[in-house]
Amino acid sequence: MAYYSALAVTPTSNDWLPAYIGPVNALVARHGGRSLARTSSHERLEGEGEDAALRIIIVWPSKEAAKAFMSDPEYVPHLKVRTNGSISHHFLIEGKDDLA
Repeated sequence: MAYYSALAVTPTSNDWLPAYIGPVNALVARHGGRSLARTSSHERLEGEGEDAALRIIIVWPSKEAAKAFMSDPEYVPHLKVRTNGSISHHFLIEGKDDLA
């Protein structure tokens, strides 16, 4: 079953982005993930709150693949750089319909 990472990221500094994107893309792919969206082009259609600068959606082949990516020793330093250089929220969503 597919799982989706949905991230809301607002950089507090852009210094980390150039060194982050290439290596992290390769690590996502190594764990079977694929980016569906990585964009600043988004709008709130409902609700209130702070808007993130970036929205990222990654599809994973499984929950295990997503968690393996997050705990990959090669990714951990990049994760620290991202969380130190941004306000980030990351949700892992199971690709199922509980309301059907």
